[in-house]
Amino acid sequence: MSALVLAVLLSLVAAVAYAAAAIVQERVAASAPSSAYAPVRRPAWWGSVGLNGLGATLHVAALAFGPLTLVQPMGALTIVFALPMSAVFVRRRAGAAAWRGAVMATVGLAGLLVLTRGADSDVLAPQSRLILVAAGYGAVAALFLASRAPRRAATRSVLLATAAGAAFGLASVFTKSVAEDWNAGLPLREVPILFAIAGFACAGLLLSQASYRGAGLAAPLATVTVVNPVVAAAIGLTLFGESFRYGTAGTAIALGCGAVAAGGLVLLTTERLAATRHDKPVLTAGTPPRPDGDERREDTPDQTATPPALR
Repeated sequence: MSALVLAVLLSLVAAVAYAAAAIVQERVAASAPSSAYAPVRRPAWWGSVGLNGLGATLHVAALAFGPLTLVQPMGALTIVFALPMSAVFVRRRAGAAAWRGAVMATVGLAGLLVLTRGADSDVLAPQSRLILVAAGYGAVAALFLASRAPRRAATRSVLLATAAGAAFGLASVFTKSVAEDWNAGLPLREVPILFAIAGFACAGLLLSQASYRGAGLAAPLATVTVVNPVVAAAIGLTLFGESFRYGTAGTAIALGCGAVAAGGLVLLTTERLAATRHDKPVLTAGTPPRPDGDERREDTPDQTATPPALR
């Protein structure tokens, strides 16, 4: 079995683990809206943490055998697997548009798989790593602060999911860097990068949990699965010296495949958002609204509600 095939298999199993974790996180967010970032008192949330940890372990192993430009786009299969898993475990069926989106995403990823060159990657210099760490944390922090301003749950969710996807992508970038530079034993110069990886991974987990609050499963998960590979692949192409087969033509075709995969994710998102709006109960006269956090503040004139805050 070649290293590239092994990386694909590990990425597939990791995507299943991430999909299961996302479903659990969304259910926890729906049932505990007051615990936005870390509902530590919920055993189900710790189960999602374990599933994310399993997915991360398999993802790290895949990065050791395959390039960023392959492993990261494979993560988009998370939302493809989430459709049938959600239908089975939480009785949430996907419509025809969602399945068309899943097919488009799969075809786009298959094209990227064919065009990816499994060559050895360059190693980031220590100074470049520090600059990238600082820039990465600055970007994630800026997105987090920007998410505090909007009152709409959907806007807040997209910003938080974007921050989460960027954090996960950066964690993968530095994991790949350490894997490429790893010798016998643990070099002392790698210790700060390991702390940076842990910080990005934890930030991604907490931000993704918060992104599900009041927004359902599809939109946050689609945003994370798009931003994550875009960030990591862009860094892999620019800083790691990775490339696609067939030169400029292959790169152009790979970009087209990426656009097809992104279009599939857009279909998945819009279909699930439409289904969520359709399934949302209609309030009639005399029926009190549900305490859904920010959604309640948008739909009711209650001025005494507690403003959004970090819980």
